[in-house]
Amino acid sequence: MLPNTKAMIAIACLTPMSVAAEVELSFYGGAQNAPHSVVTVTGDSVIPDDEFRMGWVGKSMSAPPYYGIRATVWKSPTFGYGLDFAHNKIYPQDGDLPAGYDVLEFTDGLNTLTVNAYRRWENAFGGFTPYVGGGVGLAIPHVEVTYGTSETFGYQVTGPAATWIAGASYPINDRWSVFGEYKGTYSQNTAELETGGTLTNNVVTNAVNLGLSFSF
Repeated sequence: MLPNTKAMIAIACLTPMSVAAEVELSFYGGAQNAPHSVVTVTGDSVIPDDEFRMGWVGKSMSAPPYYGIRATVWKSPTFGYGLDFAHNKIYPQDGDLPAGYDVLEFTDGLNTLTVNAYRRWENAFGGFTPYVGGGVGLAIPHVEVTYGTSETFGYQVTGPAATWIAGASYPINDRWSVFGEYKGTYSQNTAELETGGTLTNNVVTNAVNLGLSFSF
């Protein structure tokens, strides 16, 4: 019986290693922009109630640059889940800032933090691994609004956010890989203004990303 007992112990010790999840840390940047959105201001003691359409630009490479960080746990060769933080940005298009506003932007982050799920197809095309993903979470922008004596400047949790992703990765070695992807986000932003009102701005961003991943 002793040899069988030893064999069972050996199998028990090795089994967790054989089914251990792959953890992947990813870092990305790229070109990010946003279409027009409707901005609504209500109930403020200084800023008049108003609703207007704003054009936005991303200026991805301007400081602070657009970037993202992602942590993914691959529970199987095909399915994974994890957290994704994206530092999106939007600036007003030239000439689109309404009269009376000195500042209206989300440039230190139209940030989103989402919990995502992913499906991948390992080495499906000549070593490339395509993947798709999506998730939901929170919008945590840095709200920057100046109108007369009303100045709002700081991070807020402003509402829900969602993201959708499609891309492909390619291995450099058994630990490192590079990837390219399209990434979209949607965030609902109802920000509290310092002088008592609220500013609502629901935004879609579109990005083409290049990144680097490390697996362990």
